[in-house]
Amino acid sequence: MNEQNGKNPEALNGEQTLTNRQGHPVTDNQNIRTVGSRGPATLENYHFLEKISHFDRERVPERVVHARGAGAHGVFEAYGKVGDEPVSKYTRAKLFQEPGKQTPVFVRFSTVIHGGHSPETLRDPRGFAVKFYTEEGNWDLVGNNLKIFFIRDPLKFPDMVHAFKPDPVTNAQDMRRFFDFVSLSPEATHMVTFLFSPWGIPANYRQMQGSGVNTYKWVNAEGEAVLVKYHWEPLNQGIKNLTQREASEIQATNFNHATLDLYHAIEEGDYPEWELCVQIMSDGEHPELDFDPLDPTKLWPTDQFPFLPVGKMTLNRNPEDYFTEVEQVAFGTGVLVDGLEFSDDKLLQGRTFSYSDTQRHRVGSNYLQLPINAPKSRVATNLSGGQMQYKVDRAPGQNPHVNYEPSSMGGLKEAVQQGKPHEPHYDAKLVREKIERTNDFKQAGETYRSFEDWERDELISNLVTALKICNPDIQERMISYFTQADADYGRRVKEGLEQAASGMKEGVQQNSTAAAEKAQSKGHEADPY
Repeated sequence: MNEQNGKNPEALNGEQTLTNRQGHPVTDNQNIRTVGSRGPATLENYHFLEKISHFDRERVPERVVHARGAGAHGVFEAYGKVGDEPVSKYTRAKLFQEPGKQTPVFVRFSTVIHGGHSPETLRDPRGFAVKFYTEEGNWDLVGNNLKIFFIRDPLKFPDMVHAFKPDPVTNAQDMRRFFDFVSLSPEATHMVTFLFSPWGIPANYRQMQGSGVNTYKWVNAEGEAVLVKYHWEPLNQGIKNLTQREASEIQATNFNHATLDLYHAIEEGDYPEWELCVQIMSDGEHPELDFDPLDPTKLWPTDQFPFLPVGKMTLNRNPEDYFTEVEQVAFGTGVLVDGLEFSDDKLLQGRTFSYSDTQRHRVGSNYLQLPINAPKSRVATNLSGGQMQYKVDRAPGQNPHVNYEPSSMGGLKEAVQQGKPHEPHYDAKLVREKIERTNDFKQAGETYRSFEDWERDELISNLVTALKICNPDIQERMISYFTQADADYGRRVKEGLEQAASGMKEGVQQNSTAAAEKAQSKGHEADPY
């Protein structure tokens, strides 16, 4: 290497030359301009001002939920069938029709409640969101690792998140707040049973299941619809969960373990794979079931509605830049392609507004023009303006003077309907009522009994640890729910809390400040410097 003033002359004239955002080469990136070497800085330090002002703004607002995330690129390969039947019997969505048809995807895994740099060992549902870049535009399948949810009505969602998030005064998460809300929301009993079992801490992102959680519809060419639930099942890597002790041991040494596990697996060519399966149910109320099929707190029994494979997904490429891709990727439950539709699941309807509205606030009104969010198919709209627009969504030959529709002067035209529309019929009063078949406890009991002994032991231990600081009325409500789910379940939680009562005083755990006191007593003194 030839040296010139300590710098590589090839780099000075080549593509690796540092520039500012205006494209100006930067000749000194070490020193601001001052009056003399020790004097005050001058206001025309353009490079510094641009650099520091961008730095001040380089974080978009953190997601309220799903802030901590990791992601990867990959491909989805369709089987052309659903189980043993042609997929066209149920849906006309093009990405599923041909065996071997490949669709690019981007997946973002996440934790739900905790912040952007929180430990990945914390007890929390995990987000599992997939963006399919189909030939007909994007499809977002946005769900979690657990197949159910805490609530069924979106009106409760902000309160739920507030109760689960840190206390607005202490800024610390408080199980008393968590169970205060949950104990007054009996529909959450099933989800709590999963969350406080080992299923509440997946070992990593590769070895966990995924689910769309909500009920959707598939629509075929005749406009006929069926209800569907989506499930991602790990193909080769298996499923692994952690006990609380194991999670604490991992957290003591590395709280980024799941992100690094995914990154290094892909970097080393050990590509994780999931099979996409659907459960199918005829569109209707199904009075023969003891639950409402649109209720997201319920599982559809697999003996009646088996998992039917429709394709597989392989993650094979890491992001080139975390912020550009993983942080700015934006999902929405309303992002569907032809042949995929909403059901009347109330929570899904609420999510559909909230998700896209969040991205417009968080990333900007033109967030869909960012490469990670932009469809790979053609885009032509009459939308324009807004913060950070950097192109016009115009069709070839479109009259640039016409940004409206309808028009006879060379503007955009409506697309031709590809299949018969699905037109469900409604005849009911407009009301504010919960669904009739709530059945909040039966499936929670079935889930409890399906656990292995060690999983039940872990569940009881985790619940007792979390509940023992709660007020007696909260404990009593939760014990009542667990007992209605399964008598043994309620008895064991009750006995565990009675045994822990000696460590309680007026409903407040005596060692609630134990960590702070330990830090004070064990800390090593030092002289000032």
